[in-house]
Amino acid sequence: MSNLEFILVTLLNGVTYGLLLFMLSSGLTLIFSMMGVLNFAHASFYMLGAYFAYQISTWVGFWPGLLVAPLLVGAIGALVERYGLRAAHRYGHVAELLFTFGLAFFMEEIVHLIWGRNSVDYRIPDELDGTLFTLFSTDFPIYKGFMMGISVAMLVALYVMLTRTRVGLIIQAALTKPDMVEALGHNVPRIFMLVFGGGSALAGLAGVIGGNAFVTEPGMAAAVGSIVFVVVVVGGLGSLGGAFVASILLGCIQTFSIAMTVSLSDIFALVGISLDKTPSISRLTITQLAPILPYLLMVAILIFRPRGLMGARES
Repeated sequence: MSNLEFILVTLLNGVTYGLLLFMLSSGLTLIFSMMGVLNFAHASFYMLGAYFAYQISTWVGFWPGLLVAPLLVGAIGALVERYGLRAAHRYGHVAELLFTFGLAFFMEEIVHLIWGRNSVDYRIPDELDGTLFTLFSTDFPIYKGFMMGISVAMLVALYVMLTRTRVGLIIQAALTKPDMVEALGHNVPRIFMLVFGGGSALAGLAGVIGGNAFVTEPGMAAAVGSIVFVVVVVGGLGSLGGAFVASILLGCIQTFSIAMTVSLSDIFALVGISLDKTPSISRLTITQLAPILPYLLMVAILIFRPRGLMGARES
């Protein structure tokens, strides 16, 4: 594989993964920007979306699951906000965090009871299992193109809804002036419930299209939960634009780092630094360091730009 082919193919894979991360993190960003709640159970809604889609696909096929599973997850999210989170809200943010933390464990145990502890056979549909195009000598799967299309369509729909519709304008107003919105006759608690449900549905949609591309098993929420919070912190708490930039950035960082087998000694040698005195460190490759790179980026952002890439400065 030539260097150009490696860069282009890895970039495509990174953008695909980044768009999936944005679909997952956008709901969490919306919920935090409106309600001030860092929902620790958000990745669990992603898991539910994958399992619901798997179950529906075994009955009636993938395409009904693509529509129904996010709606079911959104409905569960709305019920959680109405009958759980709203009650916890009266006791402050600590109670909210504890509630969502416990909810994540509860949802994982429910998955264990219904579908077991092993992964399920949630497959890519036959009509999307093939090659979309060939870049040099590398085949790009149809399903990855489908994932990118769904993610971009969601991004455009979310932007249009928030900036071009009456509902979106009310939601944006409720983000900063909830008392004024309520004085104008709008039911702000209902708006909160719908936003929480909508954010959960976005996570569920990410689960539907990501569950069969990766793996659907009870640990999938824990696998992506931490990286979603990294996206939100790096992009800036409450910033959808920041979440998008951070998602693409982290997607590319993880994809490129996994594909790079050069060692630390090779990298430092380029700038004239020798690691010969620390052979155990010098033998580490970028691939081995890939899991910690997003967290190193988050630490650097918190040190040098605490409000994130595009977060609003707190007053």
